[in-house]
Amino acid sequence: MKKITEVRWHARAGQGAKTAALLLAEAALSEGKYIQGFPEYGPEREGAPIKAFTRISDTPIFIHSGVTNPDAVVLLDTTLLGTVDVTEGLSGEGVVLVNTSASPQDIRKRLNINEGKVYTVDATAISLEILGRNLPNMPMIGALIKVIPILSLDTLLKGVRKKFGKKFNTKIVEGNVSAIKKAYEEVKSE
Repeated sequence: MKKITEVRWHARAGQGAKTAALLLAEAALSEGKYIQGFPEYGPEREGAPIKAFTRISDTPIFIHSGVTNPDAVVLLDTTLLGTVDVTEGLSGEGVVLVNTSASPQDIRKRLNINEGKVYTVDATAISLEILGRNLPNMPMIGALIKVIPILSLDTLLKGVRKKFGKKFNTKIVEGNVSAIKKAYEEVKSE
């Protein structure tokens, strides 16, 4: 049995992949898990492709590199399809979660993959509706914990309230909570 759950996030700089990777890890820490959450980028500017990584485990983590064989890949921006090999290193049992209004079947065809599970959620529409801005990262976390239950929704929401409550007003915090809940409910599978 694999002891570490590894998630690789693909996005464009400014879409919140780094924040999502770190927030997911910090929330898992509150459940007593061992964690890592970090980005990989160089001199990127807003809009450049980036990766971020999350590792969650019940035992200490001794890996200190980017995630090369993810259990789940989270894609925040479909313009990266065809530009970045988002499924690189993904096992046949892996999960792909994409921010899109397209169906999981359509994304499977676009990615040309036969194995694994593909999920979609329109995180952009959710964030525009609830937050008034295109910030898909929080809805994507909600969808992710629905498709790979690495921590409870309650734990995640407590983590968001704690982390964001230090920086933002209640309206913004609760907007993010609502966006997470909506994506958790609306994520689509094949």
